[in-house]
Amino acid sequence: MRLTGFLALLNLPIAALALTVSTIDNPGPMGAGGTAAQAMNSKGDGIGFSFDNGGVSHGFLLRQGKFAIIDHPGYVHTSPRGINNLDEIVGQVDNRPVSDSTLPTSGFILDQQGNFTKVDYPGASITGLFGINDSEQIVGNYQDSGFISHGFILENGNFLNIDIPGATGGTVATGINEAGAVVGFFTGPGGTHGFLRTVNGAYRTIDVPGAIGTFARGINDHGEITGQFTDAAGLTHTFLFSQGQFSTIDAPRAVATFGRGINDRGFIIGNFSDGSGALHAFIVTGDNAKGAGQ
Repeated sequence: MRLTGFLALLNLPIAALALTVSTIDNPGPMGAGGTAAQAMNSKGDGIGFSFDNGGVSHGFLLRQGKFAIIDHPGYVHTSPRGINNLDEIVGQVDNRPVSDSTLPTSGFILDQQGNFTKVDYPGASITGLFGINDSEQIVGNYQDSGFISHGFILENGNFLNIDIPGATGGTVATGINEAGAVVGFFTGPGGTHGFLRTVNGAYRTIDVPGAIGTFARGINDHGEITGQFTDAAGLTHTFLFSQGQFSTIDAPRAVATFGRGINDRGFIIGNFSDGSGALHAFIVTGDNAKGAGQ
C-alpha cells in the first residue's frame, strides 16, 4: 500500500556520540518493582512511574534527585507521561488489575496546584495523554470500538484527530514541541514506523536505517527527536535524530533501551531492561546536548 501524502523517508547513517548515561531508580517501596521515566522538561524535572511489588504503578516527579510520588486518589494506577516547563503533567489512570486489560483508561491533567482533571475522548473507553507543551497543547491517543488507536491534539477542550494516511493498525501521538510539531508512531505497510507531523500539517515517516520497527516518542524545540527502534536481530535501542543524523544509544547492562523524551538541552530520558528483567530509568547527557539551549 502506498502511503499517500508522505514526504521522503529519513534514511541517514547512524552516528556515534560521546554520551553519559546515568541510571535512575526510585529507592522507595513504590519503586521496588522497577522505574520507568517518561519525560523531562527544560528545567531538568523528570516524570514517569514506578511499580511496587504488587505491580501497581505510581507516578513520580523527580526534581533535584528527589522522588515525589504522584497518585490520583480515585484510581489504582497513575502513569504520568508528559511535563511542560509550567510543571503541568499529563498521563493516564485506570483501575485495571494486572491481568485485566478490558477496563477503561482515562487521561489526566495535573495542574500546578495539584488538581487532577480527567480527560476522556468522546465515546472512547481508552484515552491516554502523552505530551504537553507550554501553550497547553496536548497529544495522546484513544481506542475506538474496534480497538484501533487514533492520535489527537487536544487544545482548549477540542480534539483534532491525527490518523496517518495509509496506517493499517492505528496511530499514537506521543510528543509535541512549542511550535506544535508532533511525533508518534503508526502501524502500516512494513511494520511500525515513527512519524513527524509538521506545524503545517504535513507528515514524514521516521525510520531508523535497517530497523524493523521505529517508535518516535519525544521532540524538543530544536526539532531533535528521540524514541526507540528494533534492529534486525530483534534488539531494542534508543535513537536520537539530530542535525540530519540518527545516533544509537544503549544504557549499560541493558538488553533493551527505550527512549521516551528529550528536553531543549538535548537531555534524553527513558527506561531500560537489564539482563535480569528489572526495569530502570535513565538520563543521557553529553554531545547530544550541543547547541541546545542557545
